[in-house]
Amino acid sequence: MLSDSGLSTTYYQDQRIELSIVVPLYNEEPNVDYLFGRLEALLDRLQLEYELVCVNDGSSDKTLDCLISHHYRNPRIKVINLSRNFGKEIALTAGLDYSQGNAVIPIDADLQDPPELIEALIEKWREGYDVVYATRRSRQGESWLKIFTANVFYRVIGKISHVPIPRDTGDFRLLDRKVVEALKRMPERSRFMKGLFAWVGYQQTSIIYDRAPRHRGHTKWNYWRLWNFAMDGITSFSLVPLKIWSYLGAIISLLAFVYALFLI
Repeated sequence: MLSDSGLSTTYYQDQRIELSIVVPLYNEEPNVDYLFGRLEALLDRLQLEYELVCVNDGSSDKTLDCLISHHYRNPRIKVINLSRNFGKEIALTAGLDYSQGNAVIPIDADLQDPPELIEALIEKWREGYDVVYATRRSRQGESWLKIFTANVFYRVIGKISHVPIPRDTGDFRLLDRKVVEALKRMPERSRFMKGLFAWVGYQQTSIIYDRAPRHRGHTKWNYWRLWNFAMDGITSFSLVPLKIWSYLGAIISLLAFVYALFLI
């Protein structure tokens, strides 16, 4: 399957596919070959009927060419090409919408989340859990500032969110098919996926791992993008910002009313 898409489109589920791996990619040309090498070696050993759903999020390098080449080599590698760079949350949404497996695992192309952990995620799923998320014990290759700001973000959102969002947990997790179908029915346009994963509920558990440095290349997340991402999460899953602005509006209105009385 090679699809050009502005946004995601839903396909009928193929019941024969046991596992879907969803990979959003943005300018990841240096990592593509090594990524598929590790993923395919693992999946072949597990002897699962699988698909690799790769979403090219408007890359400006040769990421798309690499994906197409691998698709012709292995038809289980399926390529979705977004019409421009929509951002990781939309790319991930597109991949989930296209996925057909009974279990779905999103994973980043930079290999900071080791593909070999997929086996442990599957074991927990087979025990009966619907969501198995991977919690980072350590974050190798990341600056102290990024680690510090990430810790602050998780503390803040943990205090003010009306939905418990696991700390030190990214998108790398296993989702049962019924969880994916629930996510597909959600109408949110501004999507904070970590929050949505928690919001849908179901029986969840975690595994612990040490996050590796990027295999090659540089992160696409600068501090401005991380700030906007954090604000999306806070405003999407907390009423605190709305209450603050409501109180400020009430105070300003009261002051204006008092001032008007003095003018009369």
